[in-house]
Amino acid sequence: MAQVISIGEVMVELARGADGRFSQGVGGDTFNTAVYLARAGVDTAYATALGDDPYSDAIRASAQAEGLDISLMARVPGRTAGLYLIDIDAAGERSFTYWRDSAPARELFELPGWEGMCEALIEAKLIYLSGITLSLYSNAGLGRLLATIEFARERGTRVVFDGNFRPRNWRGDVARARAVYAEALKRTSIALPTFEDEATLWGDGSPTATAERLATFGVQEIVVKNGAEGALVVSGGQAQLVAIPQPVVPVDTTAAGDSFNAAYLAARLAGEAPAAAAEAGHQLAGRVIRHRGALLPRHANA
Repeated sequence: MAQVISIGEVMVELARGADGRFSQGVGGDTFNTAVYLARAGVDTAYATALGDDPYSDAIRASAQAEGLDISLMARVPGRTAGLYLIDIDAAGERSFTYWRDSAPARELFELPGWEGMCEALIEAKLIYLSGITLSLYSNAGLGRLLATIEFARERGTRVVFDGNFRPRNWRGDVARARAVYAEALKRTSIALPTFEDEATLWGDGSPTATAERLATFGVQEIVVKNGAEGALVVSGGQAQLVAIPQPVVPVDTTAAGDSFNAAYLAARLAGEAPAAAAEAGHQLAGRVIRHRGALLPRHANA
């Protein structure tokens, strides 16, 4: 099995360019991280469910071209992939519009053969998921996922969780979101949250407060991303603020956190210390936000 398995939803991406026209791509938070991990040379698989439409075919082809293992990308006959549209304001901040409620990714752990998906996860060295991943599934699907990652962690798999809280995905049910996050955090080895998201969901007053709260769940390695303010890294009982190398004027902030996470994890898997891994995360994220869309053109990534 692949060294890393990233779980979630990958969709057709339409990103509005400077001329007002849209370009078509592929994206999704955990998918973006998977692609950047693969580009860093990490053996990575992506676990999701797609339809059998031409756009789902294109998504699979794109993932394969990026070097991802697509054996865990299930197909559901008669269904279609989700779609999202990105608009960018003058400051480079993005907003999203989604068409995804009937996408098969939501049924990943309820489809025929879901047991095989769980068996593959147990064999991974590292499992990566996000709050967006958790928002996809029914209670039955969540139960199967959480039980699987708990068993995997007991067997030595590291579980990495990015809170990535999006209120609309939880339909305003903050209590359910908190309860589900708490269950995920109890099983988390490395947490890679963004402070703004944590403040929205939990009311944290500072990145330090976020790190302290996450530590109460037993998370041993925590990196709280805070935009231009850098990242607070907590590991081994020590806290360190890792500043960004230099200020960046963003063109599009899409996938800033996703790419940071990928570079951080790639560095950690290569044996780098947490602070050095955070520096690598800043470097990649700083390059990504200078381009439109979630994924850098491959020539730019090089």
